[in-house]
Amino acid sequence: MARFDSAVGKYVYVSVNGIEYRVYFEESGKGIPLVCQHTAASDNRQWRYLLNDEEITSEYRVIAVDLPYHGKSLPPQSVEWWKEEYNLTRSFLINFYKEFIRSLGLQKPVYIGCSMGGHLAPDLALECPDDFRAVIGIGASLLPARPALAWWDHPRVNNSYRAAAMLGMTAITSPENNRREVTWEYSQSAPSVFNGDLYYYFVDHFSTLKPEKIDTSRVAVYLLAGEYDPSASPAEVKDMADHVKGSKFVELKGLGHFAMVEDFKTFKKYLMPVLEEIARLRPITGGNSI
Repeated sequence: MARFDSAVGKYVYVSVNGIEYRVYFEESGKGIPLVCQHTAASDNRQWRYLLNDEEITSEYRVIAVDLPYHGKSLPPQSVEWWKEEYNLTRSFLINFYKEFIRSLGLQKPVYIGCSMGGHLAPDLALECPDDFRAVIGIGASLLPARPALAWWDHPRVNNSYRAAAMLGMTAITSPENNRREVTWEYSQSAPSVFNGDLYYYFVDHFSTLKPEKIDTSRVAVYLLAGEYDPSASPAEVKDMADHVKGSKFVELKGLGHFAMVEDFKTFKKYLMPVLEEIARLRPITGGNSI
């Protein structure tokens, strides 16, 4: 008897700023929508453990998306993308998620993202708080803007190096096979995408972010930080939390930058109390299926 994965993959067409994107996502479970955003230059495979966790999917409809230009979401055919420099912007991400949740008919979903996706959590909370029940930012730090690292997109810097660099951002205490899974995923993205994603991560995220103006009475904010994350330390994420009145901070002991991949069992120990609290916030009706 064949054994099947719980996740089911689909494509949805999402229009952002007049351009139509064929967007791939996987989903599993029923209940409160939980939309998951991957890290820079990766894809929704990072959320496969969450998609297959029966305790979580019994109460949450988990939806893991491949952002345009990532994973199975190919560049749009209507754009000569090879003639343009790819730079991911704050405004595109916010508009994308507004359209994505509208296209799927989601009512007050929960958002969770890591690294680049973690940064997006406070951006969404600030710009469209009434669209979400809660946001969870893993590695959402408050750092000064800095130049994007252009050398990530260079013919002498190949995907093997990028993968090895990401291995160094995992916790040495995490299972080796899961740490290597991070490197496998990072060995497969287009070189220009990593550098373009870092434009948002290092530059555009900070351009207009005012965390002190986030209203947590309209959207709950949870900020999580891996103990061994060299990119967004617990102190740096705590600093962000201190600027968002009413937010909650959680340190992920024993975890690094890619908490949901490198050691899901430990990550879940910290995530479950957050999801259980969110589930009690207020009732949600309709819009939970396509």
